[in-house]
Amino acid sequence: MTGTAQQKGTGPVDAQGPDHGTVSRPPRGPTDPVERGSGEGTELLDELQAAIGKYVVLPSDEALTAVTLWVAATHIQTVLQHAPRLAVVGPTKGCGKSRVLDVLHETVHQPIMTVNMSTAVLFRVIGKNPRTLLVDEADTIFSKAGDNEELRGLLNAGHQRNRPAWRISGPEHQPTPYPTFAMAALASIGDLPDTITDRAVVLRMQKRKPGEKVTPFRSRYATPELNALRDKLAAWLGPLRGTAGRMAPPMPVEDRAADTWEPLVIIADLAGGHWPARARAACVAMTLFEAVQDEQTNLKTRLLRDIHSVFEAHSNPEALSSLDLVTALLQDPDAPWAEHGTNRLNAYHLGRMLRDFDIRPANYRFDKGRQAKGYARNRFLDSWARHCPELTETAPAPTHDATPARQAQGKLPAAPAGQLPIGPPGGPAGPKRAR
Repeated sequence: MTGTAQQKGTGPVDAQGPDHGTVSRPPRGPTDPVERGSGEGTELLDELQAAIGKYVVLPSDEALTAVTLWVAATHIQTVLQHAPRLAVVGPTKGCGKSRVLDVLHETVHQPIMTVNMSTAVLFRVIGKNPRTLLVDEADTIFSKAGDNEELRGLLNAGHQRNRPAWRISGPEHQPTPYPTFAMAALASIGDLPDTITDRAVVLRMQKRKPGEKVTPFRSRYATPELNALRDKLAAWLGPLRGTAGRMAPPMPVEDRAADTWEPLVIIADLAGGHWPARARAACVAMTLFEAVQDEQTNLKTRLLRDIHSVFEAHSNPEALSSLDLVTALLQDPDAPWAEHGTNRLNAYHLGRMLRDFDIRPANYRFDKGRQAKGYARNRFLDSWARHCPELTETAPAPTHDATPARQAQGKLPAAPAGQLPIGPPGGPAGPKRAR
């Protein structure tokens, strides 16, 4: 790489961080970023944005703006106070998540690409000149609630400077601080843990439409082009690091969102031209969108909890009809379901909300031969374990109408794969799956 020192840090640093005491931050930044910006920066970001959009289809123009600025911000990590994460998430494979990381790998500052990384390795590859972490298939790392809490804590700590990880090191077993501060991009099928997305610029990828075309990414041809842009970024931003470290630009958002987006806005203000306005517009739009997503996620988690309570109130039958389930949810005066949507929660709304958890209604026969759409209790077990883990610790075994099914004490029935029969073969009582 050219235009900047490429020092690889692999050892401990002072607990106060590599730049402690070296960055003086004024109460606010220059008031006219357009005048401060250079034509070189504006043109370079335009070129970078076009190159990224050439190989990937991002969910919006704001997302493309955010990725462009995030890439550039990796080249001034040494003077930043916060290291925003880039969460590249999608509902299924084939949405372009890995392709985004391919493009980032050729444009960011000192990338480290991995599909799995231990905590010990992670805090040893981060040094005074932070490298850029690119983690693919992050859903395999955080596949279950409670998995890899140490790694998640380290990624959370690395969002802010001066949050070292302490380890016993050396022959004298001395407590030693290791830096955690580094920008990171994580690609995942499904959402990442909330504590990570809360510190991230989130790209919610979707599969390309039939009419959406991109240039095929071939390393032989794409790498030289993207590496040239990387070197131009380093050459442009290298002399501006001191200026960037002193900037405190006015932000259109507050709190952690402002911390996360500030490095991107700093880059935009350094470039000038149309980029300051474009960066702040993207910041507002994407932050607002994630706030709405959080509200919807919280509502869906509330729905899982309330459904668990309904099953408990009915002595945990193997299945409940959609009508009975909706009726019971509407009867709770403290729940939001009576005001849900334009009227209130109904079977259609229930099905749409549960679809995100891969829970769908099916036809079942209930008592007296009644056939109706309904939900099997064991289809909820995986979602309860992932999103409401405290509910599964004392969840009683489901019962049949006439003959209780005994479960091994302390064990939950496994969520079966595919189409499962309701009730034991040839057994009595319980609701039967209708053919």
